[in-house]
Amino acid sequence: MPIQSFIPPQRVLMGPGPSDVSPQVLQALSRPIVGHLDPLFIGMMDEVKQLLKYAFQTENEFTIAISAPGSAGMEACFVNLIEPGDKVIVCRNGVFGERMRENVLRAGAEAVVVDDEWGKPVSPEKVEQAFNQHPDAKILAFVHAETSTGALSDAQRLSQIAIENGALTIVDAVTSLGGVPLKVDEWELDAVYSGSQKCLSCVPGLSPVTFSAKAIEKIQSRSTPIQSWFLDQSLVLGYWSGEGKRSYHHTAPVNSLYALHESLLMLKNEGLENAWKRHADMHQKLRSGLESLGFTFVVDEASRLPQLNAIYIPEGVDDASVRSALLENYNLEIGAGLGALAGKAWRIGLMGYAARNENVSLCLRALEETLQQ
Repeated sequence: MPIQSFIPPQRVLMGPGPSDVSPQVLQALSRPIVGHLDPLFIGMMDEVKQLLKYAFQTENEFTIAISAPGSAGMEACFVNLIEPGDKVIVCRNGVFGERMRENVLRAGAEAVVVDDEWGKPVSPEKVEQAFNQHPDAKILAFVHAETSTGALSDAQRLSQIAIENGALTIVDAVTSLGGVPLKVDEWELDAVYSGSQKCLSCVPGLSPVTFSAKAIEKIQSRSTPIQSWFLDQSLVLGYWSGEGKRSYHHTAPVNSLYALHESLLMLKNEGLENAWKRHADMHQKLRSGLESLGFTFVVDEASRLPQLNAIYIPEGVDDASVRSALLENYNLEIGAGLGALAGKAWRIGLMGYAARNENVSLCLRALEETLQQ
């Protein structure tokens, strides 16, 4: 059979990402391509920086979108700020805390791991204890919104502990940016990375990052070269400078940046506080429906992400067959559990454009009908 053009169905994406993308963002993606050194494109990149500053709530001059997914944003933060032999306190309460630990080890540093139970937020008390035992630790790394469980940690308090101990922070905000309060400047966070495909509701493949002045100072005062050429932010910095200062580094994903520009503009027009409230409101509607169907949540209400809802799979229900039925009969995607929650939980995303009344209603009806069958 000859290979033909790939035309996917119209799915409703309510998993852990990618999320639904609005028609405006898809339309932006299809606009005519221009050269990545075109003055008009450079002007648009400057606007992306301004819009990202708004989303991150920061005035950090070094706030850009890395031309790769959130995992590359994570690696960029680690390889730029960590030198061989450094001691890094890593908080692990899910899959992505473990990925942080792996990045520390690959950078030739020592990882001091603070473990918390899956589904629980990072314990500030344990972090304080780790600093007491390791006062020479230079960095605290933690996940603000753990995508594998739906747990939200107190980034402001954790940052304060790091500051009191003279350490920088590396923060995973892949699932939190645009969905819950994230205040980079007010909370004094140093290196924060996110992803385009979660609450920003853009296409996958870009990683918004922001670095504080202290983080930039750390990068510029290194005694060893950064181990990655592509992710060396001292090189990328010149690439994101304005007209007349622009240095060539790589060919940017032009159309993906069009899409990010549009999604960030939509966020700005809605207003951050309104976006946070919309995610919270849709979560409450979903929560009520799920609890009426007998579901229980993995995460306690006080530390539960509105945009990533992890629920336990009922006894005797087959994980894969239900998710397959939802996809086949309703064009609805929800996520499987990861790691310790594999086969035990589903993850229902309410991210960005997906956090709408009609999606919540469809999800609840589809789950109810599928489980009845």
